[in-house]
Amino acid sequence: MQVSVETTSNIERRMTIGVPASEVDEAVESRLRETAGQVRLNGFRPGKVPLKVVKRRFGAGIRQEVVSEVMRDRYMKALEEQEINPAGYPSFEPKTMEEGKDLEFVATFEVLPEIEIGDLSKITVQKPNAEVTDKDVEKMIDNLRRQHADHKEVKRKSKNKDVLTMDFTGYIDGEAFEGGSAEDHQLTLGDGQMIPGFESGIKGARAGEEHEIEVTFPEDYQNEELAGKPATFKINVKKVEEPILPELTPEFFEKFGVNAEDEESFRAEVRNNMERELKQAVNNKVKNDVVEGLLEVNEFDIPQALTDQEIDRLRQDAVQRFGGQMDPQQLPAELFTEQAQRRVKTGLLFQELIRQNELKADSDKVDEKIQEIASTYEQPDEVIAHFNGDPQQKAQVENVVLEDAVVDFVLDQAKVTTKKMKYEEAVQAGQQQG
Repeated sequence: MQVSVETTSNIERRMTIGVPASEVDEAVESRLRETAGQVRLNGFRPGKVPLKVVKRRFGAGIRQEVVSEVMRDRYMKALEEQEINPAGYPSFEPKTMEEGKDLEFVATFEVLPEIEIGDLSKITVQKPNAEVTDKDVEKMIDNLRRQHADHKEVKRKSKNKDVLTMDFTGYIDGEAFEGGSAEDHQLTLGDGQMIPGFESGIKGARAGEEHEIEVTFPEDYQNEELAGKPATFKINVKKVEEPILPELTPEFFEKFGVNAEDEESFRAEVRNNMERELKQAVNNKVKNDVVEGLLEVNEFDIPQALTDQEIDRLRQDAVQRFGGQMDPQQLPAELFTEQAQRRVKTGLLFQELIRQNELKADSDKVDEKIQEIASTYEQPDEVIAHFNGDPQQKAQVENVVLEDAVVDFVLDQAKVTTKKMKYEEAVQAGQQQG
């Protein structure tokens, strides 16, 4: 077998492979004899079809089949011989495949890039510094109660936390604009659902009243056609309802999966959950800063084959997330290309940092992570036993711990600052970044 490799780009290779005619012809002949012993043709007894008849009827297809197998087999052997690690599948192009002639074909494929890690000291990371206060816990419990509140219609002036049912129409330069109208829209005063000035403009309104308010869309408003423009809203308040909050009882606690007999125990559980959420949000924010920094200080080409594989995974995730029955391939690749490229590049950088620095998943940290996951379940001991008894599940935890080891390695060399934040700010920062 003759092999030559041509470098056509940083990550693309063209491998030309030659296979002696005798090897291919012998394989074709063997397949023809095998077919002759199995094929059924009118006028011939089973297993007695002459070889020349089989060759005339099936020879071209059999040769094509054998050549495809030979190309795949010789390609794999050539990769091993040349010590090449491909990224994805190759494309094969046969140059000669006629009977009696040496088979020559070209395999075009991508390889993993050679990565030279950039200066990690140039990476900047901002770590949120936040804690869960009693006021945060109180606000969280209030939100939980409002999720299950009943509502009673009132005739008084509206105030914060009241629910207003209204019709409204928005105007710019005297013309109603698209997306600026709604009927029977429900708005909880004080929740900040609308643009600045809208809620304050109708606070105190009563059912049956009509109001006209002047507001200005924020400069960074998502609809660029409306950003920064002044608008007038004509509003008809149809109903005002006040929330009737449920009592803090064991029955109420059970609605959130909390088995608590009293308010003090419930508050402690809520605080624990909030502290777990805060810790995860901080970790998400820090990890994202590390990833952003790595992407900024490292430039290299990524194989299209890996990007395509990641796009397919994102398509599958999208279909599952929205519960659709459509074929994931119907979703345009362009929707996921940027995210896929980011994921591939990040994965390659993490792998290279792990390889170069011989990073490992510390077994104590793996156990700690499993215990952390188990603590969110009613029977933590059973969850721990499940992870320890399932190699695949435990391997996933080990991968998470290994990624944390990469983040810690980068943090040791990066410029890390802290920023004082409130609980909600830190959680929001983690959600935006994670």
